[in-house]
Amino acid sequence: MTRKLMVLGGVALVALMLVGVPASAQEKPIQLALFNPVQLFPEAITIKGLRLNMIYGRNVSVTGVDLGLVNHTTTGPFLGYQWGAVGMADSDFTGWQDCFVNVTKGTMEGFQSGLVNHANHVSGVQLGLVNYAVTMHGLQIGLVNIIKQGGQFPVFPIVNWSF
Repeated sequence: MTRKLMVLGGVALVALMLVGVPASAQEKPIQLALFNPVQLFPEAITIKGLRLNMIYGRNVSVTGVDLGLVNHTTTGPFLGYQWGAVGMADSDFTGWQDCFVNVTKGTMEGFQSGLVNHANHVSGVQLGLVNYAVTMHGLQIGLVNIIKQGGQFPVFPIVNWSF
């Protein structure tokens, strides 16, 4: 078993232990999705635990671990670890977004690692080939680094920052 799979399994186990039993009927501890709307629970349900998306999963909010090809949260926040080909958060994201393409339309607090990272407001680190933030309090490391407002440089290769 590779080191990355062991770490991923450990993160999933810890997330499930921390989440416990959902607080309401609008929260579920696990979601399995082929593509929206072919998933165990409708997108209006919050997932607190583990979400597995074979092709495309979509829920209002996720707390825990999110794994799949395309992972999408809509109006609610994301808190935890997200891994896949594409990670999309229409609202705020706190944690580690680890996809080939990461998009957070709200505030990103934590770490984005991927080929392309995009967030409106970043408090943390972006590591990728292309990194984009409207505003940033943190560090970008990549081939092309763009901080639209208030960065050390508007566009800069290798590293860019704003503190």
